[in-house]
Amino acid sequence: MKTQRGGFVLGMIVGLLIGLALALGVALYVTKTPVPFVNKVPQRSAEQDAAEAERNKSWDPNAPLAGKPASRPAATMPAPVQSPAPAVPVPAPVKQAEKLPVPGAPTAPAAVSTKPGVDPFSYYVQAGAFGRNEEAEQQRAKLAMQGLEAKVSEREQSGRTVYRVRLGPFDKQEQAEATRDRLASAGVEAVLVRVQK
Repeated sequence: MKTQRGGFVLGMIVGLLIGLALALGVALYVTKTPVPFVNKVPQRSAEQDAAEAERNKSWDPNAPLAGKPASRPAATMPAPVQSPAPAVPVPAPVKQAEKLPVPGAPTAPAAVSTKPGVDPFSYYVQAGAFGRNEEAEQQRAKLAMQGLEAKVSEREQSGRTVYRVRLGPFDKQEQAEATRDRLASAGVEAVLVRVQK
């Protein structure tokens, strides 16, 4: 009886070559066939792509947090007066957006009727709003490194999805302000958000 030598090694080499040939054949087949979902998407023109890129270039997801700038009446130069006439008072600017009271400033009574001494609002400290979830998660991780627990919430804003990084809720405004000040000292830009309970 003859003994066979090298049968195992030869079988391994032949098996590997057959496997590589099959893998190459499958790869060529997959790359040559049309992708079913991509071909059904309506094609966009170059003008639409350019218009979308222009809109996205100046879009800031944090812009709504700052509020709308109050419209101020245009300053007018007094015209030379021939005869004395009574001065016309200029109307005061209209308040566009409600802002949080400044500490130490007199505040107006709350319009919400609740028990005296109970704050009708919850407070959050928002450490940013991002267009991509990955960016929001990076910000949340940076805050976690500072010992702060933040949450990422998703919201539809101006037809786009925005990922907000918030700390809270805080029952008292002073707690939220202390957290915002801590973030500011660490170089993180944050705003105070008030939500009615």
